[in-house]
Amino acid sequence: MSSWTCDGVPKDGKQYPGVSPHAPQNNTGPDCIICGLPREAMEPSGSSKPGKTVMTGSNGGSANGSQQWLIPAIIALIILLLGGGVGAFFLFRSDDQAIAPSPSLSPSPTTPSPTTPSNGQSISRGEKLFLRSTPKKQEGADAFSQENWPNAIAAYKRAAERDPNDPESRIYWHNAQAKQAGNPITIAVAVPTSAIPDSAAEILRGVARYQTEYNQSSTSGRLLEVAIIDSSDPSTAPNVAQEVINTPEILGIVGYGIDSGSQAALKQYERAGVTVLSPLTTSFQGSTLKTIPIDKKEDELLVSYLQAVGKTLTEYAAQKQPSPNIAIFYNSDSRYSQQLRQEIINSLPEVKGNLIKEIDISYSGFDANSAVTDVQNSGGRIAILAMSKSKVSQAVAIAKANQNNGFPLLLMGGDELYNADILRDGGDAIADIVLAVP
Repeated sequence: MSSWTCDGVPKDGKQYPGVSPHAPQNNTGPDCIICGLPREAMEPSGSSKPGKTVMTGSNGGSANGSQQWLIPAIIALIILLLGGGVGAFFLFRSDDQAIAPSPSLSPSPTTPSPTTPSNGQSISRGEKLFLRSTPKKQEGADAFSQENWPNAIAAYKRAAERDPNDPESRIYWHNAQAKQAGNPITIAVAVPTSAIPDSAAEILRGVARYQTEYNQSSTSGRLLEVAIIDSSDPSTAPNVAQEVINTPEILGIVGYGIDSGSQAALKQYERAGVTVLSPLTTSFQGSTLKTIPIDKKEDELLVSYLQAVGKTLTEYAAQKQPSPNIAIFYNSDSRYSQQLRQEIINSLPEVKGNLIKEIDISYSGFDANSAVTDVQNSGGRIAILAMSKSKVSQAVAIAKANQNNGFPLLLMGGDELYNADILRDGGDAIADIVLAVP
């Protein structure tokens, strides 16, 4: 894929809510890594628009899938918590959606707004900064910690105006307003702010947009407050979950993924009776969104999902090379990666494919250059990177080693590799990589 430049100003005549102008950014992927605009938004209306070539799937997909899922989930969570009594929901939901309410989770409208607790380092409603810090943001955090809501509002408002693409400032600005108004509706959003800050910021932009719309349309006087949870470290997930459980004003959580840390946190929330909407705890039946027990469904959901990913990858490989010779790079320290590897192997007979090599990148001493050369010498023509999102740096190393070879392999991978880090760090080396969205 050739590079393209985005300045945050759509040229195709369409409206993209929550997007603001920014300095020109050179991109090699389908979407801008700063604002999330698709490449075609930079094409003048009426001109030919190049297709997105880094994503493939039998049912289609979106580069911003995580954000698109998250916004309806936030709406659903508020309805679940308030028992269906928020009129604003009907303003923002699709006509064919319906949410099963849970009246038992309704907070009392007369409950006074508690003071801001001193949480650990992984939760913040405005008192700590997770993304890029500026003097104004720090001023806002200091004021928020002291419960000086007017100063926090002023500082975060100025920070948001100076950098419209920073969702953290905007969320904390609205949080301070919610605190000042009293008795806020408080939810939390779990994102990997320290591990993958660009991806976290992309998700939070959608959250900030919905929070703004909700608070501007609220007729009850109760504003939405959003706590940010840093879900970067799987090993600390249970402790972070306990911090949230010990913060009773957080009524529910949106986010998390399918990794081991997310699963541990979700089980802990379930035992404590905390409402969580995530891909592993929700299910659509017709037009109704329902929560499901994670112990009952997590294996089924993960296997079903990765079966679709494996099938998508092998079918695409067969389109590029009949009876494809495939090598699989995976990391054995990840359940996601091991399961995806197995589903790819299971799908190979359907396309008369051949497994040439299996390379475990989690072993010490892994060398990308040697591994790529070994695959080529063994007759491999396609390499599938069945790796978890924590191994983006290794994926980039493989892509760069492949680029430097005379006859580069076709690189493919699962959806966990699609994030701003691989687009930024991979450069031209990942320009032709194909990532599957089942």
